[in-house]
Formats: sequence, structure tokens, C-alpha cells
Amino acid sequence: MASLDRVKVLVLGDSGVGKSSLVHLLCQNQVLGNPSWTVGCSLDVRIHDYKEGTPEEKTYYIELWDVGGSVGSVSSVKSTRAVFYNSVNGIILVHDLTNKKSSQNLYRWSLEALNKDSSPTGVIVSNGDYDREQFAENPVPLLLIGTKFDQIPENKRSDVLNRTAFLSEDFNAEEINLDCTNPRYLAAGTSNAVKLSRFFDKVIEKRYFTRDPSQMTGFTDRKRFNFKSLHYD
Repeated sequence: MASLDRVKVLVLGDSGVGKSSLVHLLCQNQVLGNPSWTVGCSLDVRIHDYKEGTPEEKTYYIELWDVGGSVGSVSSVKSTRAVFYNSVNGIILVHDLTNKKSSQNLYRWSLEALNKDSSPTGVIVSNGDYDREQFAENPVPLLLIGTKFDQIPENKRSDVLNRTAFLSEDFNAEEINLDCTNPRYLAAGTSNAVKLSRFFDKVIEKRYFTRDPSQMTGFTDRKRFNFKSLHYD
């Protein structure tokens, strides 16, 4: 198994949204009993079968890099985090469905990762126009995951899901909403499991089968991204 090819996927989001619990669930298929704050970066590995059930099936390592910290950190902390943003093949953006701010901050997290060679301003204008074409052209696959779905009251779920749909559209990414303390949300055959597998397949496809693999070895030649608006009241 040591000879398996691998891809690197960042797991980004505010402290407390459940990134460590999510990564543990994805890699160990178990609930993390006593989650703690991540200092720096934590790394875990998931085994994934690319194009499972087809003649092209092949097993890969998915390295999940859980990056700790706050998006509002001082520049020295951001500079330290930038080390983890090298040679990334995919990004999972994680937000707490009960916390609007954590959802808003995903725009700034993505700016920090995709523009790691600059000092992102995280410009947010509440009533501007957002250019989705920026992410339509982004070569790095993204997946949006909302946590603590179980904590949303039934009468509020429709509003929350409408909000996350806007996020998904902005990032040109599929969305998964779950409860990290309940493995059934990612059980085999569920829509969430299908989306997750599809995302990892896309990451592998971009890394190993794109016509120009050099585009996926890092972000040195990527376009800079600026977000002009958020879909929040």
C-alpha cells in the first residue's frame, strides 16, 4: 500500500466548525470522541477507489490536511499557514450551519489559500455583484461541507439550505450537509457518499489525468480571486 499514488486536499474553515471531527469521520469512519483545537495542521489519510466498479478503477491515498487557526489571524500566522497551501490538488471548505459568520468566512479562507503568495484583503461588499466566472475557471476542485445539521430546528432548515445553495453556486462546488457525530450521513449509497466520491475522483482526475498536469502542482500560476459580495441579509 505504501506505493499508492496520492493527492493533497486542504480542509479549511473557522475554528470550531468541526473540521477535525469531519476528517476523522472521513478517514476512520468513526465519530471523534474528544475533538480538540488544531494547532498548525493535522494530517490524516483516506483510502479511495477511483472510478470504483469500472475497468479504470485504481486505489489512491487521499491526504486530508486539516489547517487550524482563524481567518482573521495576524499576518505572521497567515504566513505560517501558507506553507500548507503548496501543491494542493483539492479543497474542502467547511462551515457550521448554525453560524452564519463561519459561512461568510469561507470566501476569505478560499482567498487566503488560492492567493497564498499575497496578503488577502478578504474584500466583502454586502450589495455588490459577485463574478462566479472566477471560480468557474478555477482549476482546483472544491467541495462545500456544512456541519451540525442536526442542530438546525426543523422550521429553520429551509432557510439555511437556501443560503448554502448560494454558497455552493458561488464556489462552483457541490455541497454536503451533515452531522459529524452520525456516520449514517456518509453511509455507502447515500447522496452525500456519492458526492464525496465524485469530488475525490475529480481531484485525482485533475492531478493525474489532466492534459496539462503542471496546472495542478500548485497555485504559482493561478489567477487571483476577489469576492465582491455575499448572499446574506
